Order: sequence, then structure tokens, then C-alpha cells
Amino acid sequence: MATSAAPRQEAAPAEFASEAFPVVGIGTSAGGLDALELFLGHTPPHCGMAIVIIQHLSPDHSGSLPQLLQRATTMLVQEATHALRMRPNQVYVIPPKKELIVRNRILYLKEPAEKHGLRLPINTFFCSLAEDCAELGIGVILSGMGSDGTEGMHAIKEKSGLTLVQDPATAKFDSMPQSVVNGGLSDIVAPAEELPAHIIEYLASTLAIPNPASVPSQGEGYQSGFQQIMALLKQRVHHDFASYKPSSVLRRIERRMNLHNFPTLSDYANFLQINPHEVDLLFKELLIGVTCFFRDPQLWDEIRDVVLPKILASYPDEGMLRAWSCGCSTGEEAYSLAILFREVVDQFPEPERYGMQIFATDLDLDAIARARRGIFSLKIANEVSPERLSRYFTREEYGYRIDKQIRDMVIFAHHNVTTDPPYTKLDLLICRNLLIYLSAELQYRLIPLFHYSLKPGGLLFLGSAESVGNGEALFRPAGGKSKLFWRSDSVLPKGVITFPTALTSQHTFWPQEHPMPRYTDNIQPIADRLILRHFSAPTVMVNEHGDIVYINGRTGKYLEPAAGKANMNIFAMARGELLYEMGTTFALAQEKSDPVTVRAKLVTDNGSKQVVEITMVRVEAPEALRGMVLISFRDVPTPPIKHRRAGAPPDPRQYEEMEQELLKLRNELRLSHEETQTTQEELKAINEELQSTNEELQSTNEELTTSKEEMQSMNEELQTVNAEQNSRLEEYMRASNDMENLLDSTEIVTIFLDSKLMVRRFTTGANRLFKLIPADVGRQLTDLVSELSYPELVDDVQEVLRRLITLEKQVPTLDQRWMQVRIMPYRTMEKRIDGVVLTFTDITASKRIERELKEKIARLEAQLNG
Repeated sequence: MATSAAPRQEAAPAEFASEAFPVVGIGTSAGGLDALELFLGHTPPHCGMAIVIIQHLSPDHSGSLPQLLQRATTMLVQEATHALRMRPNQVYVIPPKKELIVRNRILYLKEPAEKHGLRLPINTFFCSLAEDCAELGIGVILSGMGSDGTEGMHAIKEKSGLTLVQDPATAKFDSMPQSVVNGGLSDIVAPAEELPAHIIEYLASTLAIPNPASVPSQGEGYQSGFQQIMALLKQRVHHDFASYKPSSVLRRIERRMNLHNFPTLSDYANFLQINPHEVDLLFKELLIGVTCFFRDPQLWDEIRDVVLPKILASYPDEGMLRAWSCGCSTGEEAYSLAILFREVVDQFPEPERYGMQIFATDLDLDAIARARRGIFSLKIANEVSPERLSRYFTREEYGYRIDKQIRDMVIFAHHNVTTDPPYTKLDLLICRNLLIYLSAELQYRLIPLFHYSLKPGGLLFLGSAESVGNGEALFRPAGGKSKLFWRSDSVLPKGVITFPTALTSQHTFWPQEHPMPRYTDNIQPIADRLILRHFSAPTVMVNEHGDIVYINGRTGKYLEPAAGKANMNIFAMARGELLYEMGTTFALAQEKSDPVTVRAKLVTDNGSKQVVEITMVRVEAPEALRGMVLISFRDVPTPPIKHRRAGAPPDPRQYEEMEQELLKLRNELRLSHEETQTTQEELKAINEELQSTNEELQSTNEELTTSKEEMQSMNEELQTVNAEQNSRLEEYMRASNDMENLLDSTEIVTIFLDSKLMVRRFTTGANRLFKLIPADVGRQLTDLVSELSYPELVDDVQEVLRRLITLEKQVPTLDQRWMQVRIMPYRTMEKRIDGVVLTFTDITASKRIERELKEKIARLEAQLNG
């Protein structure tokens, strides 16, 4: 993942407004409302992108997400409808009860497979986004629970799109972002408010920065930068990409450069040097593979109809076919071959007599892990026929699981075809769209290696843009323009095959998972006393794994350093036949407390044979060296060879020595056979128990996983509904506060009654007229003591409810005040009458003025009349 400070926001280039405008898919679930508001709030309104929001929504919930998000942006936010053509600078929200896909920048709605339970609408949309928009498809994962979106982000990366993730530390729920980060699928990880600026800067740099592949290769800066990047990759991931085609590697490097705004390879190389994690991300970028089931269907039909029957014809009775899928990625092609094999042999009278073992290998450990799981997204329904789906796959809520009989035919392994030894005695070898990324020199080395791996009559299956190159003498085309090649019976010239040797110096006779121990104390005095107590000959002290801890005397005659990486293991350094004798004796010495002695013949430098007596004893004391083994070497004088005269009887001692040697060999063979047989029986029993236990655990695990995923899905939907309700509640609270302040500012006393004349609510000041307290809510109006001289109040209220009119009266109070009473029906938003509203306005001042005016008028009239 790449993290950095938020770049400046800037308007999108004019090129974004073309028909091929970028589309941003945002996936979120629980806790995503706040993150969405931050994202949209920091997105320029004229960004030139269409934004599609996919959120986990309850099918039974009527969402108001578009209205809530409209507050955060001036862009138009609308709910997606079927066959809606997207426009730049607009936001589209998935509706409840639907899944969303995009084709040709048009949104289509479809019904989800399951109403409840685990649904993965983010994966569904992201996969369609990758297919439709390719490098202009942008995936964003915000706060959420579960792992929905991870597979979709992988599809986007396969199509060279951009993937961004909210920093898990800033997300309310970090499961979804963390799943993408752990899968190595995130190009940029940053807080939600910083992601829009990263997107715009990336799109601007993608259009502005020239392709590094177009830089002249003779440029000094180009060469040094490229070589430095290759060296850093080799040092970090132990794989040499220098033998790959530069154009293929540079396309991937260019994408990482654009993410970080580096204009030259040298700048990016310097960045890699101080950021080892970016080297890992670049390695992941270079390994992104594109594969699917039954790619190029006509070729697979030929394999089913012609190739497999022809190969099986060479197994007249029964047999196990061997195949190798080299560069298998996530396993689709290996499983495709297994399915075809089953279809072919099922037509035989006794199909159980035939089997196939497929070795599927790849350099990408994550891809191998996905292939081993055997779970594929729902989109494979477009690649696999309905008949094959129903027969070889199990439908699950989140995709399709490959059938067990097909899964058991494939063995997945991590393997580097350029450095690791190849699989051999193969009937069929699939290597599709791997050679196109390799240099001509490396292809020239691999084609003879493939010829060596295949049996006579074996088939090589290449990609549509690949060929055997200069290996026409090694392979003959199967016919037409197909990429199927039969192995020729040509004999390879000496020196043509170059076997990978990278493992020679890394793997030794003795396992390397036990590192050489480090002893902090000075063991020399203790070891010297112990060795002198037992031996005077050259001696070494080793630990329980055979690693040499201490050497006494001159042992060069018996031990020598192994070629390659330094290895201080006794079994890697033993000379000649000493290794064989020491291997069996060492295990025996560790079990016994008494010394164990064996003799072996060693060929010396001058060619003569020397008998060496090897004595091993396990150390019991002192405590510091308990468990160590002392190994002593002593030369045994070889008796002179006496030439027997013709006719003379043989020396009985020679017979005796030969009989002892033969007896020893027979005993060793018998012990080895018994141990092997016992071990096989134990392993078989253990394997059966483990297999039974594994099946039970797998069944239980699947049930628990299904229940967990359903609960998780329901929890996410409830979290989403809760977030919307909280947002609505905040709006209502603000509206209520505004209304309260409005009514208080007008100083108009208001009482709300329901249709049964019970108090529903009242405003400040009502307590001075009716002696109301908060506990009076829900009491009848007739139960309240009033300060008004208004005995017909109840009758007037009932009249208003009956006739649905508005009634106004001026009423005095007991303390000589006057109130303007207004009674009107209470109408809901649905235009339904649900009670009455009483308002009381103090008109005492106006009444006083009115009375004074009347008195003045009366005095004036009296004066005029008098």
C-alpha cells in the first residue's frame, strides 16, 4: 500500500469529459455513511468522473441514502435505475433489493441470488467495472465489515485499474479495508477525505506522463534506473525480472510511477530504495495474471475430442496421466483440464481405471492460495456452461465452489519455472501467456526444457500469441492455426538443455529449518575435556540436527565444505561413502547411551582406499552440552593384500569378513524394510483418521461459516439502517429545535391535542393558562384546570373536530387578561385529521387600548351632545 500526505485538489483535465470517462466504484457497508460524506465533500464538483456507490442495504429497508449524501456535494446524487446511462460529475447509489452491473457506461439492475444471507454486491459491481472500464475503472473500499470487495479489487488490478482503500485506522469498521490491504491489492491507502485528490492526481499524471517504454533505451538515466529497479526486486523477492521483456515490465512500473508522480525511472528507483514495501507492491503488480475457464473454447474442444483420447489410447489397460499447468495463476486452466478429463473418461466402460494428476504451479503465492480454495466468483457463469456448472460446481451464496472430485486431481505448488527443476514424464504441459512476457533468450532455454519434461507423444499447449520459436525440430503443430504442439522424437543435441540450478546451493542433504544455534558461553574448555576423556582421534561435536558446534584435531581428511552457500552440517561436509554410514549410525547413537562404532571405506586423494572407524557417542554430561553427539574418526590399518597362489585354498578370514559384511547388509536391509513397512502402516492409519476428522471439521466449519456470514450480513444491514436513522434523527432534532425556538420567539402559547382531546404537546407559557407540567401529557383536556373564563372550550373543540373548521374567540382570564383563542384541525403530511391545535395570543394590551378608545369616544360624544 502507498500512503502519503494528501495532494492538492485540482480540476480534472478536459480529456476526462470524453465518452471514455473514468468511473469510480465505492464499496462500503457498516460505518460507511460518514466516510462517504467525507469522500464526496472533498471531491470537486467538476471532477469529470462518474461515481457509483455500492452499500450493503437491507432488502426490507427503504433507503434514503441519496438524500443524505446530497447534503455533502453539489453533484447530482440519484438512485440508480435499470438501463441508466451514466454521466460524468454525477453520483449514483445502488437501490435496496438489487445488484448493480455496468456495461458500456450503462447501469443495469438485477435481482440478487438471495434475499437474505451473505450477498456480495460490491464484488459483483467491481468485476463488471473492471471488464467495462479497464484502466479507467477505479475501485474504492471504505468502512465496512467482512471481505466484500476484495475479489472485485483483484479484478480491477488485473485490468490495470486503480485501487484505493480507506486507512483502516480511520474506518469505523476496518474489516473490508483490511482485507484488501492484506491481499496486497491496494494501490493507495489514505483517510477517506484524501482519496479524491489522489484519484484526480493519478488520472492527471496518467494522461500527462509519457510512457517510460518510449524513452530511448540508450539513455544513461533510463538504463541505470531500470537496472537499479531490477536489482532491488531481485534482492527483495529473490526473483530476477531482468530476463523478462522490458516492455512488459515497464508497463507495470509505469503504473506504480504514476501513482507516486515520479517522472523518471531513476526517481522511482530511489523511492524503492527507501521504501521496501513498495518493492513488494511492485512485485505483486508484475505478477498480476489474467485467466479464465476454457479460454479459447475451440482449443479446449480439440483437447477434449482429439488430444485426450489420443493420449489415453497409449494406456490400453489403465494408467495415471500426468499434466503440468505452468503459470497457473488462480487455477482456472488446471481445473478446466480436470473437467475435460472427467468428461472424456466418463464415456469409457470403466472410467475409474484412469486417473489424472495435474501439477499447477505459479510464482504468486496469493494466486496459489486462491486456487487451492477452489472458490470462484459468480461471473464464471459467463465462462462455464450451465451443464458444467451444475455438475462440477456447488452454488454458494458468495460464488461457486469446485467439486471435490475435480479439486483432488490438482496439486498446487509454488514454483519458479526459470530457476526450479521442472516436472517430468508429462503427458500434457500447459504454459499459456507466460512466454510472451519472457525475453527471447529465456524462451530459447525453456522450449527444450519443456521437450525434456514431456513423454514421447506428449502435448504442449501454448497461448494464442506464443509459439515454439526455434524449437520446430522439437515440436510439431497439431494442425491448423491452433497452439497445440505434439512432442517430436528428436534427440536433443548435447548442451541444448540448461537445467535450473538455483536450488543447488540452497538445499542440502540435511534439512535447513533448524538454524545453526548460537552459544554465548565459551564451550572450548568443556568440549576439550569431554573429547580427551573419550577420544584422542580427530573429533567433532554436533547438535541433534547434525550442525557442527566444535571441532578438535585435523578433520580435513574426512570432512570438506560443500560447494555453494556455506553449510556447517556434518552430513553436508562428510566425504564419499562416510555419509551413508554416518546417516544410519547417527540416529542409532542418539537413541543409545553407549558408543556406536561403524567402519567405512574412504577413497583418498591418491586413489587408494582407507578404512575409517567412526565412533559416535551421545553426551549426557555436563548439562551445558547434554544432547550433543561426539563423532570421532580413526584410520584403521589396511592389512596387506596377499596374492593367493593358483590352486591354493582361499583365506578363511576373507570368507569371514565377507560373511560379516553380508550379514550386516542383510540386517540393515531387514531393519529398513520393517521400519518402512511400519511407518507406511502408521502413516496410512493416521492419514485415514486425519482425512475423516478433516471432513467432519470441514463440514462443521462450512456450517459455522455460513451462519457467521449470514449474521454478519444482517449486522451490516442493521448498521447501515442505524446510520441512516441516526442521520434522520439528527435532522428531526434540528427541525424540532428550530420549531421550538420559532414558537417561543412568537410568544404564542400552543397546545396540541389528539382526536380524543388528550394533550400531546405544549409550548412554553401554557403552564400559566392550564397549570400544565410535563407529566400532564396524555391527560384529557377536561381534566385540566384553566385560568380562562371559557366554559364552552370543550364544546368548541369538538365542534372543530366535527366540522373541520377554524374557530377564533377573544376570551378573558381570571386575572383580568385577554386571550385570542384559535382552534383549528391538526392535519398530518398525509392530509389526515389527527386532533386539534389550540393557540393562545395575549391581547390584553390591545384590549386596554380598545377600551380606552371607547371611553374617549364616549366622552367626546357626551361633550358633543351636551
